[in-house]
Amino acid sequence: MEEIQTFGARRFEGKTAVVTGGAGGIGSAICARLAAEGARVVIADADEAPANELARELRAAGFQATASAFDLLDAGACAGAINQVLAEHGRIDVLVNNAGVNRRGTLLEITDAAWELSFAVNLDSLYRLSRLVLPAMQAQGGGAIVNTASQWGISPAPGHIAYNVSKAAVIAFTKNLARDYAPEQIRVNAIAPGEVLTPMVEAGLARSGRTVEQLDALVPFGRVGRPAEIAALVAFLASDEAPYLCGSVVEITGAQAVA
Repeated sequence: MEEIQTFGARRFEGKTAVVTGGAGGIGSAICARLAAEGARVVIADADEAPANELARELRAAGFQATASAFDLLDAGACAGAINQVLAEHGRIDVLVNNAGVNRRGTLLEITDAAWELSFAVNLDSLYRLSRLVLPAMQAQGGGAIVNTASQWGISPAPGHIAYNVSKAAVIAFTKNLARDYAPEQIRVNAIAPGEVLTPMVEAGLARSGRTVEQLDALVPFGRVGRPAEIAALVAFLASDEAPYLCGSVVEITGAQAVA
């Protein structure tokens, strides 16, 4: 995780936020940003150890954070986790559906298992978590859901059909959910990042022999994105500073075309 920062703004004071994939590169930055702005952050991740470690780091910095380790593919585990959050905090103001997987391959290369996993994590988990959280948001008079889509869900990259199509479905899901629940003051938006320098991307570069500088050269802005920059956009969309943003898909790419 990048260095924990503090911010003058306290846009999430008294609010509870659940972030899936919360211990990952982008997820941990989102958790840190929301916590630094006053949220009670629930770090939802399948990997218990890093989720617990991140929660400890955030608490040591003076923020409110707990870890919730469960499998997004297990409907019962999802229900149990959300019920626990509601029992402890009484409300869920922000849901960030950030967890995702990227399985490579063209249609004739990808396996059935990789295709099914892509949709199970990238789309079905949004369906499952949103259904669990929406009744609480309805009861409290509103809330915000931010979904992590991808630039590739808008302009597909070659050789990634399962990822591209599942992220395109995230965009459609976001717009449908927003249209249905905007009348109840539940705002649903999506972000569509381009390349972001996460530990996973860095590991991929190391395996391929490519450098960060080579990746940066593909971006008109001069470099790839940073997790903290994605987190800042998520925080804005989830905050009361974006009261009329609903059903939007915001690209954050440094003006990069598809990699």
